[in-house]
Amino acid sequence: MAAEWKGKSRGTVLGYKIFVFCMKKLGLSSAYFILYFVAAYFCFFTLDSTKASYYYFHKRLKYSKLKSILNIYRSYYVFGQTIIDKVAISSGLKSKFTYDFDGVERIKEILKQKKGGILISGHMGNFEIAEHFFGELEDNDCISLLTTNIEHTAIKDYLDGITKKSNIKFILIKEDFSHIFEINAALARNEIVCITGDRFFKDSKYLEQELLGKKAKFPAGPFLISSRLQVPVLFVYVLKETRNHYHLYARKAQEKHGDAKALLKEYTQSLESMIEKYPLQWFNYFDFWDAKKE
Repeated sequence: MAAEWKGKSRGTVLGYKIFVFCMKKLGLSSAYFILYFVAAYFCFFTLDSTKASYYYFHKRLKYSKLKSILNIYRSYYVFGQTIIDKVAISSGLKSKFTYDFDGVERIKEILKQKKGGILISGHMGNFEIAEHFFGELEDNDCISLLTTNIEHTAIKDYLDGITKKSNIKFILIKEDFSHIFEINAALARNEIVCITGDRFFKDSKYLEQELLGKKAKFPAGPFLISSRLQVPVLFVYVLKETRNHYHLYARKAQEKHGDAKALLKEYTQSLESMIEKYPLQWFNYFDFWDAKKE
């Protein structure tokens, strides 16, 4: 079982080209059809991820062995759908999907205040398409996403060539932690910074908090920064509800200023509520709870 997140995903340019061709020439249904075979491949040939997923369903969600095995496949399939949807939406097929904006007025309020703010999400659902929700907002050029640049450059270059340029800015996570200064600078300019709170890099600072009945490690940065700065903090998720429908949730954090652990606890409670509604859409395919020690 993979002990920690490596910061990158599997995939090839050819694989993406096949899916894009199917989407544009044959429709989304054809791309989804190919996923039936791709999901099966991942079940048998990415054993570390599969073992981590089995532990999540069987030990943490308390599903039966059979239900856990079936949900491993279903989770891979839904994950593949979110990737296809992300490419489809950003390459001109946004009208093929419908959206619910649940709590988006809270994001609008932050933008109006022009005091800066932090949106904390997780690898739950399809947060990467959140920029297309934000694109509907005024002043959407005041939003930055914290992201990793470890992904395969060839894939990134290919996708950049077929997708529309976004107004959303990106702050890249760097080994020297200089991205912390970029976050502070963006907030000082009264911008909104979007951060994921459920993955940490090896040897980086972390906080521990219980999730689904067992303690796990979370990156300290998002919660230390969010709790120390006097800016609004929201928990935001974008979840796939049906084949062509997404639901954005935005909830305001009620943490006390300066208390990173309290903010983390509130975040895990928020994350658990999303997992309860959408158990197949928490895409942390690594040994999140350090289960190899059990």
